[in-house]
Amino acid sequence: MILPILAYGCNVLRQHCHNIEPDFPNLDDLISSMWETMYNANGCGLAAPQIGQCINLFVVDSKSTYESYDPAEQAQNFEAGDTGIVETFVNARIMSRSERVWAQEEGCLSIPGLDGLVTRNWAITIEYQDQSFEKQIKSFAGKTARMIQHEYDHTQGILYLDYLKPLKRQLMESKLKKLAKGYVKPNYPMKFVKD
Repeated sequence: MILPILAYGCNVLRQHCHNIEPDFPNLDDLISSMWETMYNANGCGLAAPQIGQCINLFVVDSKSTYESYDPAEQAQNFEAGDTGIVETFVNARIMSRSERVWAQEEGCLSIPGLDGLVTRNWAITIEYQDQSFEKQIKSFAGKTARMIQHEYDHTQGILYLDYLKPLKRQLMESKLKKLAKGYVKPNYPMKFVKD
């Protein structure tokens, strides 16, 4: 089921999410709806707070991005042998981050029409449970690690806006206020503060 994505300004986007147990009600349906909602909005990741659930859960598809790139872009954004992932992350915790960092433009389905230059760690190691609640500890790099960090931040109440230089953030402020009030026309269902 396609769900409305919460827009910037909704309180849950700034809350620290809590972990869940395998008996969380209708979890498989929720995850299925998250994938459907994400693809409907042409996204590459979606976190539970973006659909109003304050739980430590997100989905990431970097495989589609990898496949859309030409070989030069693939080499620039992905490490050798990495062709991207399609993965569900439950109760995730980033354990370590590389010293190497890189900057790229990022956007967010909760902040349509706006993007900004964000510096993130090139590689991370993350502990999480998959959809079957099997424990995983994996390392990711490049674009995949960037997407994971972006969605993980959502579960910590952090938005990519928090990484922008003060001047860039200031220049976006009036657009963000209009967005929060619903003065945008995204091509996917959204829920605004006023709703």
